[in-house]
Amino acid sequence: MTRMVIEAGRHTIALDLHPRLTVITGLGPAERESLAGELLGALGASRPGVHLEVRTDDGRHLAAFRPTTGRARLVDVERAVDITPSEAEGGLDLYAHHGIDLATARRALKVTRADLSTMAQADAVVQQLAELDQTELWAAAARVRVTDEALQTESVAAGAAPEDAEIIDRIERRHHDVEAALVTLTRSRRLARIVTVVGLLACVPAILVNPVMAVPLAVITVATLAAAFRFRGRVERAEAAERDALDAAGADSYLGFHVRRVDSLVSSDQARRRLLSAAADHRAAAAQWFDIAGDVSVDWALEHHAEITAAGRLCADVRTLGMMSSTVSDGDAASDLAHAILARMARARTVADLGETFPLIIDEPFADLDPGLKAPLLELLSRASGSPQVILLTADEDVASWARLEALTGALSVLEPTPDAEPVPAATGAA
Repeated sequence: MTRMVIEAGRHTIALDLHPRLTVITGLGPAERESLAGELLGALGASRPGVHLEVRTDDGRHLAAFRPTTGRARLVDVERAVDITPSEAEGGLDLYAHHGIDLATARRALKVTRADLSTMAQADAVVQQLAELDQTELWAAAARVRVTDEALQTESVAAGAAPEDAEIIDRIERRHHDVEAALVTLTRSRRLARIVTVVGLLACVPAILVNPVMAVPLAVITVATLAAAFRFRGRVERAEAAERDALDAAGADSYLGFHVRRVDSLVSSDQARRRLLSAAADHRAAAAQWFDIAGDVSVDWALEHHAEITAAGRLCADVRTLGMMSSTVSDGDAASDLAHAILARMARARTVADLGETFPLIIDEPFADLDPGLKAPLLELLSRASGSPQVILLTADEDVASWARLEALTGALSVLEPTPDAEPVPAATGAA
C-alpha cells in the first residue's frame, strides 16, 4: 500500500505510506484503533470513499477507486487498464483474490502489545535456538545433513538401508566385546593354572615347615581362581548381548549373520567399512546436534532457518542492549518483544494463498518499555520491515523522536496530525 485517501464529508485525509516502514504518531488509543480499522478495511470490501494505491509484490502499480456513489474500479496504472474483477459489484475486495477474508486479515495483520506478549510465550523453541551460537548451531545442522546424505549414498551403493548400518555396527561392537572378554578369560585361566600349580607345590613344604606360611599362598590361589570365574561371567554377559543383537537382526550366529545378511547386502569389505564409517559419522553429528540444540529436530530447525537466524541477530543485539538496561527484566522483555515481532512478520508473509504480502499494522508495541531499549528495537524493526510493509501507530514521543531522525535518511516516513492545517477539498477522482 503506497497511498490511502479517505473522503470524509468536506474533508479529505491522505496518507502517503513508505514501502518499508511508516510511523504514524500523535494518536491516542481511540484514534489508533479507528485508523487501524480503516487501513485494514481499505483492502477489503464495503469501503466507499476510501481510495488506495498499491504496489504488488510482482511490481504492478494498482489503484482502487471507491466513490461514495457509483461503481468501484481497480486500475492498472502503468498500463491504464481497468482490471476490475466481475465479482466487484458487491464491493472491491483485494483480500478475496488472495484467499483471505477481513476477519482473517484483522487477526493476522494487526498486532498490539498484548498480542506480542502472548506470542512471546509461544515462540519458546525459536527463541531457544536463537539464543545459541548461530555459527555453531548451523555448522552442526549442516554436518547432520551432510552425514545423512553420505549415509544414504553409501547405503544405496552397498544395496542396504541406513538401518542396516546400525544393525551391522551394533553386532560388530557386541562381537568385539565378546572377543575381548575371551582374550581376557584365556589369559586369566592361564595365570590361574600357573598360580594354582605353583601354590600347591609351595604349600606342601610350607605345611611341613610352618603351616602358617601356607595360608597366604592358599589365599592367592583362591583369589586367582575367583578372578578367573569373574572373567568367565563377563564373557557370558558379552555373549548374551551379542545374541540379543543377532536376534534383532534375525540371525542365529555371528558367522551366519555375515553369510546370510552382510554378504548379501554389502558387496565387499571396503563397501562395508564405508557404510559403517558413514553411520558412525552420522551418529556423531546427531549427538553433537543434540548437545547443542537438545531434542529439536534438525529438519524443523532448517525449515525455520531464516526465522531463527534473524531472531538470533535480534537476540544478540537485544542481549547487548539488556546489559545497558537498568534491570534484567527489561532486557528480557525487549528480547521477548523482538522475537514476537519477528514471528508476527513471518506469519504475515504467509497469510495469503498466492504469496502476496499485505501491510502489518503494529499498535504501540513498546509501551512501558525502558526508553533506552526503544531505539535499538525500532532499528531492528526497521531493518526487518519491507516484507511485509509495516505501519506503526504510536503516541509515544520516544518513538516519534526516533522516527523523525530516521526519516531524514529515507529509511522510513513519519506521518503526524496537523490540526492547524486548512481542510483540503475532497478529491473528485483518482486517489
